[in-house]
This record gives sequence, structure tokens and C-alpha cells, in this order.
Amino acid sequence: MEPYILSCESTVDMPYSYINGRNIPVLFYSYNINGEEFTDDMLRDPQALPNFYKALDEGALPSTSQLNEFTYESFFEELLRKGDVLHIAFGTGMTQSYYNAERAAETLRSKYPDRKLIVIDSYCSSSGYGLLVDYAADMRDAGKSIEETEVWVRANCHNVHHQFYSTRLDFYRRSGRMSGPVAMIATILNICPIMRLDYDGKIIAYDKVRGKKAAVKTTVNTMEKHAQNGSAYAGKCFICNSNCPEEAQKTKEAVLERFKNLKEEDIRICDIGTIIASHCGPGTVAVFFLGDERDPS
Repeated sequence: MEPYILSCESTVDMPYSYINGRNIPVLFYSYNINGEEFTDDMLRDPQALPNFYKALDEGALPSTSQLNEFTYESFFEELLRKGDVLHIAFGTGMTQSYYNAERAAETLRSKYPDRKLIVIDSYCSSSGYGLLVDYAADMRDAGKSIEETEVWVRANCHNVHHQFYSTRLDFYRRSGRMSGPVAMIATILNICPIMRLDYDGKIIAYDKVRGKKAAVKTTVNTMEKHAQNGSAYAGKCFICNSNCPEEAQKTKEAVLERFKNLKEEDIRICDIGTIIASHCGPGTVAVFFLGDERDPS
């Protein structure tokens, strides 16, 4: 039995089978397509993600919403009946759900005065959020106390780097995140935006290159610049993609070539789930690793 319960939200963009296997309860987001609501599946149904991307290719524009206070309260209360809880929340750079989580936690702390309920803003997204949670699970499993794990997570959440690029701009145009003429010109010129999360967990587009090879090279160069110990980095490395697994594999190969202390089994490739993909669309590849403190905007 674990000394406390570590929990997270479905936007960790890791398979549910993996998260569940690590004894991490999950609170699920949902999304809406054409008036129908779906749960963020985390690959429990093998057809859910392919069906989602098929809907995007057919022109659907999905929408997402915050988790409300009542949802958090119900989730936390069930866990508190079993033990102390450390919940790592989806970053506030992406959603304001964290504040609903804190309000729910405040209500429950008075109801369960003998239990600890700690809620942390991850300032992370997608599999970068998953990487942070995975490190916390390692600490829990190593016998670290809930307080020790809390201190580590708060000290390192701004050190999880999110480096990503997009190879398709049609979804950015359809969703209104990029004007039609700009997207058209960028597509003709084979432009790939290079992006990152800043200190506060917000998306920053800081460069653009021509072609996928240049996008991969820029991403790996940036990783070497910021990773712990540079090219000698030996920590966790996650790569995720939105319906472009070939590009994710090429990025993994480039990382392995540059970082000799990483072995193939050290790099986990994951799918970008339905919530994040509702905003980035297909064609995005992201690399996550521990490094120096992320820069502000």
C-alpha cells in the first residue's frame, strides 16, 4: 500500500494502462464534437483517437471546457476516504481548472481535518505534465513522504521543458489560431513553427524553419542547450505526437544520436490526446525533458 495517493488529470497524454499500472487515479476531461460529448479516453478504446482525428480531417472543430469545482470535490473525496492525497493538476497556462481544484480542496480540508490534500499547479501540459507526474510516482515508490514529493514537484515543475513543432497548419487556420493567408503562405513555403512553453506554462512560438528536417534539428539543438548536463543528459525523455508517428520516430532517432547517455528504452513515445489535440490539431511533435528553469515569455 502506497504511503499516500498520487493523482492527476487525463491531459498527462500517457496511456491509461501505464498510469493505472502506476496506481495513479485519473480525473478525466471531456470534449465536444458536433454537439456530442466524449470523454478524453487515454487509449482505453483503441478506436477513440483514430475516430477523433478522422472527425478533424472531415472538418470538425472540437471544443473543451474546464473541470468544475463539483467534479474535483467528488474525485478528491473518494480518494480522501482512503488516505492522504497529492494531486498534480493540468497547468494554468493551458486552463484555469486548477483554481476550481483548489476551491474544492479547501472545502474538503475542513471536512477531513485528519487528511492531507495537496494540490499543485504543474505549469505543464501533455506528456510534459506526464513526465512530471511520472517522476513524482518514482519518489512515492521510493518511499519519499508526501511533503518531500511536494517540495520536489514545486521546485521542478518549471524545469520540465516542452519543445514542439507543427508540420500542418491547416487546423490552425480552420480554428482561427492563424489567418488563412498566413497559413497558406507558410504551407507553400513548407514552414514549421517552433514552439515551447514559457515559465508560466503558456505557448510561445519563438522560431520558424523550412522543412521537417530543420524542425527536428532545431528541436534537438534546443534540447541540448537546456537539458540537464547538456548532451550528457540521462534523465526521462518523452516524445508525443498528434497523428504523425513517423515524425515522432524520426525525432526520437535524432535525440538518440545526439544524447549518447539515452538508450532507446529511455525515450517513451506517446500520443497527444484528444484535449490537447483539440487545440493543436494533427501534425505536432513535442519533446519533453528536465533542464534549466524555463524562460518567461
